[in-house]
Amino acid sequence: MIHLDCDDLFDNWRQQARWLLSHEVDPSRVSWASDSVADLFASDDAPPATQGPFQARVPRALLDTLEHAAQYRGDQRWSLLYEVLWRVSHGDRTAMLAGDRLGSELTRRIKQVQREAHHLHAFVRFVAVAQSEGPEYVAWHEPAHDILRSASEHFIGRMGRHRWLIATPRDGVYYDGQQLIYQRQCSPEWQQLAKNADDPHGAMWLTYYSHTFNPARLNPKVMQGHLPARFWKNLPEGALIPELITQARTGKQQDGQASGIKGRAGKRIAERR
Repeated sequence: MIHLDCDDLFDNWRQQARWLLSHEVDPSRVSWASDSVADLFASDDAPPATQGPFQARVPRALLDTLEHAAQYRGDQRWSLLYEVLWRVSHGDRTAMLAGDRLGSELTRRIKQVQREAHHLHAFVRFVAVAQSEGPEYVAWHEPAHDILRSASEHFIGRMGRHRWLIATPRDGVYYDGQQLIYQRQCSPEWQQLAKNADDPHGAMWLTYYSHTFNPARLNPKVMQGHLPARFWKNLPEGALIPELITQARTGKQQDGQASGIKGRAGKRIAERR
């Protein structure tokens, strides 16, 4: 078994995969460090030292697809990509189709990456910070996949010339008004700035959110499908959601109105004839 480490970088993996393909190394003989726990009974083989004779030809669209799928974090992250690449380079393009076993998994991963990018766009909460230099707005986010670098470009058009920063437990991005600066290992300074920012309008937002919450239309399963619970802890309104759900289930959902409204006496309206 040949064990490789691409450091979870697509360009590194691509170079390694090209080298392996040139020697026609079967996917069953290769594993990457971050894919899974190594087989304790497998022997280590050294990777080929020189370029091999096989010239692999694959469509450009496949490389774009593999690069997109490479943002997915999970088991067999890189091995699956190499298996798809191997089959296509040997004339079997069905590996790119959703009806194929590998193609289906590849499609599923791309959908997960796209969904996570949508979550970034929908659930990032920028907080204004008072400082003359550095970011004007900061946000903390915890994505499940490596989508920050590509998906954060969305905010360049949305935020105009403002300077902003998004920090995560892994990486971070900072837009200085002209260019997007990416840190693969987010600095502790960025992380602290994003996690400890105090929103001056936070109380107003929570009041607005709690008063516009409609208990009569609550469907927790649908809500968590659009707003997964793992994001609640990083949203200002996240702490309110469990209590609002409980209140809805214990009466408000039946009445369709807040208790303060329910207890008020009604006003008789004369019927027009």
